[in-house]
Amino acid sequence: MSLSVLLFGGNGMLGRQLVTGFTGAGHHVTCACRGTTPVAEAAEFIAVDRDSSEGLKRLADRRWDVAIDLTSHPGFVRDALGTVDAAHWIYISSASVYARGDIFEPDETAPIHPAMADDKLDDATDYGAAKSACEAAVERLAAQHLIIRPGLLGGAGDDTGRSGYYPWRFAHPTGPEVVVPVDIGFPLSLLDVTDLADWIVHCAEHRTTGIFNAAGPTATLGELLDAAQQAAGTEVAFVPVDAGLLTDAGAGMWMGPESLPLWAEIPDMPFIGTVGADAARARGLTHRPLEQTFADALAFEESRGGPIAAGAAGLSDDTEETLRRLARGD
Repeated sequence: MSLSVLLFGGNGMLGRQLVTGFTGAGHHVTCACRGTTPVAEAAEFIAVDRDSSEGLKRLADRRWDVAIDLTSHPGFVRDALGTVDAAHWIYISSASVYARGDIFEPDETAPIHPAMADDKLDDATDYGAAKSACEAAVERLAAQHLIIRPGLLGGAGDDTGRSGYYPWRFAHPTGPEVVVPVDIGFPLSLLDVTDLADWIVHCAEHRTTGIFNAAGPTATLGELLDAAQQAAGTEVAFVPVDAGLLTDAGAGMWMGPESLPLWAEIPDMPFIGTVGADAARARGLTHRPLEQTFADALAFEESRGGPIAAGAAGLSDDTEETLRRLARGD
């Protein structure tokens, strides 16, 4: 049976994959967003400005089988739930709702941040609390709902550069060695965005309800680096650096410009990159090899000239050379 799907957004990393996944399975997708970035031609587009008090009026006279919302603004969720007629509501939350980073692979029962009281997320440090508030609104107002808490995403269209930087750097080294974090045992549950999108389609088709984490099998950073190098098809030596050297070079960790992504050194949060997803796997979530995830991320980076030129995660050529000198003690 073909589903009518309302997707708030549709032009971001996950949104694009959702449009592809649903339309490829024969479903009709309507993307409701500002449209400042074009949505795929396969989807119907309705211009919606959720900052406007009248923004959702164009959606009020239709009924959808499924509505999917990815917003981090609790007020947007409440407004949509009060306006849109959908039989099944899917909210894409985040594993950032979990309040502790010292639990290895937290499951869906782990403590979460208290819900924020404000309608809009204005400070990125409140992201977890904002997602908690969005979840609370969905649980309260949507009779048939599914809440998904994804962990770290990577693969095709990863505009953050987190999954694309290492395969791109291995494919375009600036010297005889590539700078990597010293803690190659750091655990991460990287999930391919296409695997997540495919599972969301599966959940919509099966009217799945409840709260589920979504994450890849936990691997070490060293295993991810090996997969990224395989995707790049190169054999470049690693030069490990610690957080102190990064600071000396004016660089950071995890994400953002001038950073070494996929790694964080936070003493009381050693497992911040892990998420338990056994329940989702029991409901149909599957995973492609890490090498394929990094190959897709690399293809995206090649299409845009690399993460550094795009202002995404990773080290510039000059910063990497500085770190190589610091690691050698020059």
